Amino acid sequence: MTTLTDPVVAVRPATTRRRRRRPGPKLLVGLILCGSIALFGIIGPFLVGDPHRVDNVGLQPPGNGHLLGTTQTGQDVFAQLAHATRGSLVIGLVVGLLAVALAAGFGILGAYIGGWVDEGFSLFSNVMLVLPGLPLMIVISSYVENKGIWLVAGVLALTSWAGGARVLRAVTLSLRSRDYISASRVAGEKTWRILLVELLPNLIPLLAAMFIFAVIGAILGEAGLAFIGLGAGGSWTWGTMLFWAGNGLALRLGALWWFVPPGLMITLFGAGLAMINFAIDELVNPKLRDQTRAVRRRWAASKDQIATTEEAAR
Repeated sequence: MTTLTDPVVAVRPATTRRRRRRPGPKLLVGLILCGSIALFGIIGPFLVGDPHRVDNVGLQPPGNGHLLGTTQTGQDVFAQLAHATRGSLVIGLVVGLLAVALAAGFGILGAYIGGWVDEGFSLFSNVMLVLPGLPLMIVISSYVENKGIWLVAGVLALTSWAGGARVLRAVTLSLRSRDYISASRVAGEKTWRILLVELLPNLIPLLAAMFIFAVIGAILGEAGLAFIGLGAGGSWTWGTMLFWAGNGLALRLGALWWFVPPGLMITLFGAGLAMINFAIDELVNPKLRDQTRAVRRRWAASKDQIATTEEAAR
């Protein structure tokens, strides 16, 4: 009979907790992808020349001093990609922060205060939820000639926070009736302390997931707007690179080095953020983590069974 001092019994729970806290492959792969692209966007523009510089070389494949070739006008594609990465990341970061801030303000504050404040915030969120971003950007582009990165980011942020506010409102309404929140109110705690100390820590995983979705949506939204000519004028982003590649008939001319790099960067960065989001879901939701492990075990068992059947058939 084992006792509490048995080394096996004493070590096993700690080992189990340590294994559960160990980051999974999804989180590591996502961080590597996003970190590498972010590092390239930060350092890359300092290592390349002017992306607007025109050389008298025409459309050339990679080589001869141009790592990713040149465009029809002789502009270096690698220099454009470095500056475009920074521009797209800036748009994604700004939209993510603004969207999360607006969603938290209208969702958490309104639900906690309640009354007419909650009703007003909820009504405004519903109105913004049905407001489409693309038609709004088309209307703005008809009045604004020079659309910069900040204008595009602001429009995308204003049209992407309402869904998150609805989710935060529902979760806050559930948390507001908990015993520890009621105890804090009875104890005379200030409202700001209850929001920051009692409520916000329980909402951090949800806010992180919202931030990731907002960044992905902003980058894809800006790329779509830029591809149809409504992006940030005079600034380089992945979307503007695809726009100029489409105007230059890059696909028809077989210039894969012109439009594949920005499309690949969008795909890799979106995949990296999606993996980080999946990892956060597994860390927050134990049932999802256990279900994922169970699927892996069943898959491994079925694979072994198939291998055993094939060996027996031979």
